[in-house]
Amino acid sequence: MDLLAELRDRKMLAIIRADGAETALTCVRTLVEAGITALEVSLTTPGAVDAIAQARSEYDPSILIGAGTVLTPAQADEVAAARAGFVVTPAITRGAHRSVELGLPLLCGALTPTEVVAALDLGATAVKIFPAKLHGPGYLSELRAPLPDVPLIAVGGVDAQSAPKYLSAGALAVGVGSPLLGDAGTGGSLAELAIRASTFRTALGV
Repeated sequence: MDLLAELRDRKMLAIIRADGAETALTCVRTLVEAGITALEVSLTTPGAVDAIAQARSEYDPSILIGAGTVLTPAQADEVAAARAGFVVTPAITRGAHRSVELGLPLLCGALTPTEVVAALDLGATAVKIFPAKLHGPGYLSELRAPLPDVPLIAVGGVDAQSAPKYLSAGALAVGVGSPLLGDAGTGGSLAELAIRASTFRTALGV
């Protein structure tokens, strides 16, 4: 599967941070039912590796399920064993290096041009511009002037209003956490989560 092509088509990566594995799984199921088919479970979630493994066993490969906030080599090994389809990091971490060694597609966090190039040199599949909200959509346009072929994903403070602007500025997709998840990761309303998912899909035209 061509991860870049799939993310470009789906336009949105849901970022799930929850208070436990079961809550994370419930959010995954709700989002998939609502039509969000690219999801990242952050390792800041207690039991995240178990949640990834369970989600991977429940869905066919057309549902993209990755692991986020991978900081260490051991974490990369664990999510690989859980059959995560890709790894996301907040920066160029040791976990990012290990993920590349394992052959796992890597969405590597970076912000400055130097960090973007370093992430590419490491072997990242795409570069996650984080936190995107710090400089806004215009910053991606500026980055793409000298780096027109770099696949960029905007993450951090992206809401339904700004998400289309990041795509217009050259992002192949956006990663969305709390503006989508709300309080669902701590037991909040799943019905409202589904409504927010629909709002994002409408905004992005997917």
